[in-house]
Amino acid sequence: MPKKNTAYLSIMLVTAFMGLMLAVQFRVTNRAPGGIPTDRAKEMLTELKQVNHEKDNLTKEITDLTYKLNQLNKGRTEALYALTSELEKVRMAAGLVTVTGPGIEVVLDNPQNGGNTTAPELSFIQDQDLLGLVNGLWGSGAEAISINGQRIIATTEIRLAAPFININTTRVVPPYQVLAIGSPDALANALELPGGLVEYYRDMGFQVTVEQHDDLTIPAYTAR
Repeated sequence: MPKKNTAYLSIMLVTAFMGLMLAVQFRVTNRAPGGIPTDRAKEMLTELKQVNHEKDNLTKEITDLTYKLNQLNKGRTEALYALTSELEKVRMAAGLVTVTGPGIEVVLDNPQNGGNTTAPELSFIQDQDLLGLVNGLWGSGAEAISINGQRIIATTEIRLAAPFININTTRVVPPYQVLAIGSPDALANALELPGGLVEYYRDMGFQVTVEQHDDLTIPAYTAR
């Protein structure tokens, strides 16, 4: 083979080899690490940022919903407590529960010698005397009251049926033991004020004592 042709062949081989090397280098530089094409890598990076953004939004939404749920549960607990407390007050006012606590004991009895009054019909304790005592105790902050074991509620009738008094349709006789739960000092002071009920009863000749107690029990209302 002539030398000239040999030289041409060598140049063509070198050129072909360089072309192949350039083609390989071009393919390598257009791929991201790991063999992923650059465009696809950018696309995946964009998707990853979008996913992270959506995750952050969901995290914030979960936090917000958790806070609202906690507030709702807190409000429900407070509402339930308020309703329970109100129910207990209603049950107490209706006399449906036995009540225990500090209070006073008032014992009211008829005069031993007919009293100091000239009116025979006023010489013994009447229903209005007990009603006055009950109303005075309610007005002084009593939470629960009983007379001779009969719970006093809003519908209780205290009615004279001489020589007895009917309370909740039950006949009671003197001495009348009146129990009232509440502040012992407040209840006793209200009754023993100058010109108050205790003084009035004694002026009528009734026997009356007032004692404070740290622990009294008033039964539930049982009449139907």
